[in-house]
Amino acid sequence: MIAQVEEEVGVSTPPETPDRRRLALSDYLWALPALILVVGVIHAGIAANAFYSLFDWSGVGSPSDFVGGANYTKLLQDPIFWQALRNTLVFAVATVAIQLTLGLALAVLVRTKVRLRGLLRTMVFVPVVLAPAVVATSFRILLTPDGGFNHLLWGLGLGGFDQAWLADPRTAFGAIILINVWQYTGYSFLIYDAAIGQIDRGLFEAARIDGATTWQLNTAVVAPMLRGSHLVLIVLGFISSLKMFDLVFLTTGGGPGTTTQVLTGYIYKQVIAQFHAGYGAALSIVLVLTALVFSILQVRLSTSESR
Repeated sequence: MIAQVEEEVGVSTPPETPDRRRLALSDYLWALPALILVVGVIHAGIAANAFYSLFDWSGVGSPSDFVGGANYTKLLQDPIFWQALRNTLVFAVATVAIQLTLGLALAVLVRTKVRLRGLLRTMVFVPVVLAPAVVATSFRILLTPDGGFNHLLWGLGLGGFDQAWLADPRTAFGAIILINVWQYTGYSFLIYDAAIGQIDRGLFEAARIDGATTWQLNTAVVAPMLRGSHLVLIVLGFISSLKMFDLVFLTTGGGPGTTTQVLTGYIYKQVIAQFHAGYGAALSIVLVLTALVFSILQVRLSTSESR
């Protein structure tokens, strides 16, 4: 039918020449390195992990002791796994909520007529570019019983509040959350700052003419216009939290006891420290499936926002 219409109106489709075919082939060749990386490394690694999870394997030599789904049954009955999963989800919820709130507040502040806005932007974003290993090591030193933070409390006359912040089960997990917030709030700030800059200034002027206060302007105009930024930061924050390893490993090592243990740290402990590679592979598959859920959510949300 399309060909008949094109023939009637005098439109002809150019023949597919060898040059056009070579051009189409070259387009695929440009994508080949990324395809090899994704399929040959990431997807193949996940498939191998799923295979190893069916064995009682130490990680040395070839797996031979096939146990089927026994590792997954053990996982469901493992209290440390459930604690690590709970810690990971609590960490994700807490850090994402605090980072979004502080990031939005700082972005709104910078977009007002505050002095030294450029310096404020730089100071907020600098922690983001620091290596997590540097941040974790620095805070581990600062938060020791005789570290700089407790000395600061004594200097302010608050010596009664000093703690072994990373060695006390009551404060260790909260301290890790606040360290992560300190480092990555700048990322949320950057996204919000850019998004606010794209909002039509006429909306602000119209709201001001209607008598809107600053609070009403931010809650009724700015916040709803940033819906796409909220969703992206929430999903990316959760995925990033699932991968969080270095901060916990370099500050508390999952302790005291298992109070700060997270999924990635528990996988490391099982595979590297205890040579339970088969069980660690099963834990990794659970982590991959959890991340996959958030990845699908991100794609769906991004698609709906683009429409």
